Amino acid sequence: MSALTTTARSGRAAGARPRSRRGTRLSPYLFVAPFFLVFAAFGIYPLVFALQLSFTRWHGAGAATWVGVGNYVYLLTSPEFWASLGNSAVMWLLIVPIQIVAGLAGAVLLANAKLRLRGLFRVAFLAPFVTPLVAMAQVWIVVFDQDYGLVNHLLNLVGLPDVGWLTSTAWSKPTLALLFLWKTTGFAIIILLAGLQAVPAAVYEAAAIDGASRRRQFWSLTVPLVRRSMAFLVVVQTLAVFQMFAEPFVVTEGGPYGSTTTAGLYLYDHITASDLGTGAANSFLLVLLVFGLSLGAVRLLRPKDEVS
Repeated sequence: MSALTTTARSGRAAGARPRSRRGTRLSPYLFVAPFFLVFAAFGIYPLVFALQLSFTRWHGAGAATWVGVGNYVYLLTSPEFWASLGNSAVMWLLIVPIQIVAGLAGAVLLANAKLRLRGLFRVAFLAPFVTPLVAMAQVWIVVFDQDYGLVNHLLNLVGLPDVGWLTSTAWSKPTLALLFLWKTTGFAIIILLAGLQAVPAAVYEAAAIDGASRRRQFWSLTVPLVRRSMAFLVVVQTLAVFQMFAEPFVVTEGGPYGSTTTAGLYLYDHITASDLGTGAANSFLLVLLVFGLSLGAVRLLRPKDEVS
């Protein structure tokens, strides 16, 4: 009797093992399922909906009207669309090259172990990045005001005339670019500093033993070894420049005469006009443009040993 009971228990235990193993196999998927559900609901679905919306004419209410590629044709033949891209391209030229140079110079300075108060300088460089943009935009309006601004007051003290920093088409974009540079150059310094600190000190020691000067070490070692960080920074800042919205919206409202209407602000104009189909098409054209520019920057800045 005892032997039969033992055999029955063994059989039940043997039959329970496959179910236990099945549960063990499924448990990892159950743990990650909430993430994929949230990602599908708030990531994939809005993307697919926006893509479908870009082929329709819809104003937020009622039935959407299918227009095919009409929204894309309208944008690609619109002077305002190309003007906004041109404004963003000029802003990119005023911002990204200067930021790469300034960021690399700041990173090299902060990487110097002999520099005193390095911690204080790091906080000072990063402080603008964490400062609320809208607050600094209001400061920019006051400082660069044509009639009562501090900058024009200093120019008057040395006998120079007033400049319409925010009211002239010639100076409005450089003034906004200066605000963007002040705000985000600290971020660029931190990214490039991280790339510099990843370089082994033995590399520079070997170069010094071989007689390489500081300048030669900078061009032959520092710049090539941080090219990945530079490529990452160019991609991130290209995306930020072509999405730039708060700076022109708060400081100039896109003026004067549309000279600071960036691609991001032009997209916003479609949304506020409830032209959601054209706005969706505009967003996808910007995605393609930024993707192409970013890909070109990565191919240009990647290390030579990775070039096929």
